Amino acid sequence: MITIYLSLVIMIGAWSFSFVLVDMTFEFMLPLSVVLYRFIIASVTYLLIDIYFFAEKKLKPEILQDTPKYSRNDWLMIILSSFFGVSVFFLTQYASIALIGPSLPALFVCLLSPVLISLFALILFKEKLNKKKICGFAIASIGAFLLVTGGNMQNLTLNSPNFLGYFLALLTPFQWALYSTLTKKISNGHSKMKLNKYISYLGLFEVFIIILLSNQLADFVENIINPIAFLTAIYLGIGCYVLGYYIWQKSLSTLKSFKVASFLYIEPFLTLIFSIILQRTEIIVLWNVIGGLVVLGAVVLINYK
Repeated sequence: MITIYLSLVIMIGAWSFSFVLVDMTFEFMLPLSVVLYRFIIASVTYLLIDIYFFAEKKLKPEILQDTPKYSRNDWLMIILSSFFGVSVFFLTQYASIALIGPSLPALFVCLLSPVLISLFALILFKEKLNKKKICGFAIASIGAFLLVTGGNMQNLTLNSPNFLGYFLALLTPFQWALYSTLTKKISNGHSKMKLNKYISYLGLFEVFIIILLSNQLADFVENIINPIAFLTAIYLGIGCYVLGYYIWQKSLSTLKSFKVASFLYIEPFLTLIFSIILQRTEIIVLWNVIGGLVVLGAVVLINYK
């Protein structure tokens, strides 16, 4: 159990830094190109893993056991998962980062996703939330809001010049909650790596079609030999997706949904720290610090037995 929690902390740290890294990459590369590059790397990694295990199976057939085959309903949920968890999710998230920077998109996906995931779990998996955990989620929501906005409600009004960025950022938690719920329903009894592999392949195909239709393939080709873009794609594709998504799926199959989701509240706090260290365009006030401390306290409350 300690290993699962430690893996979640490492995963959240990697995902937190990815928001800032992506924002830096947009200085020379379009969001669609970053998404495409990311999932080319992820898909190639899965292909190499398959080749390795295929060779191992030939040498030692007993080391691999056949997993249950996916049903037609499973494949439908895999396709939907690639849509909500890869192609549309990252296109929406990266577009919002390009418009309003890394911290607010991190806030919205981490603030609303745990609430939505818990709601879906209550409906589909009959998981229960006690008063202590409900209180923890409420406190974390207040803390996360203060963390990035500094308590200024004007940042979320329709009259804000950055409303489109805010709107796109608000779409991402709904997409992530749907992805998490769909994959949990099909993950039991199936290899987590195999599931993520198929989602990556489908997501790559979807992103490639979108980038062709939007006539942005030239930007990707222009940056494909850029060493910074390549290293970014390695970090995002292998670190954040291949390893990060595996940890997320494994955690959801081991722990209650609300416990896994509560770790997302740490993410915007870390994203803001990374953003300040790397001197991105962030303005921090006392309320940001207070909000971060409230978030950390709420995560402890949610997971305390």
